[in-house]
Amino acid sequence: MIYEIAQLPVHAEHADRFRQAFAEVVPLLSRAEGYRGHVLAKGIEMPGIFNLIVRWRSLEDHTPGFETSEDHKVSMRGLQEYLSEEPKVYHLEGGAFGAARELLFHSLHKQAA
Repeated sequence: MIYEIAQLPVHAEHADRFRQAFAEVVPLLSRAEGYRGHVLAKGIEMPGIFNLIVRWRSLEDHTPGFETSEDHKVSMRGLQEYLSEEPKVYHLEGGAFGAARELLFHSLHKQAA
């Protein structure tokens, strides 16, 4: 499991339209091979940056998989006019998230006992 982190700089005056446009391209993302879910959230400290976190089965499912697909091209065309600059994208291994979740679960379980 890996996580794609995409920092999407959006023109402040287009934030609401960007959210609408993103909602319209979600079906293209969600049907991609290896897609396992996503979160889109506006930054607090940097409100001009939306953070897209996508969970993928493997790095290959995202790149080259989805990134070279026609669905990705169509998605980016639907969002491009709202972006103030190129997105920054990087990946994380999912193990760190899983370990943190296990620690939290065990901690809560001990407190409840």
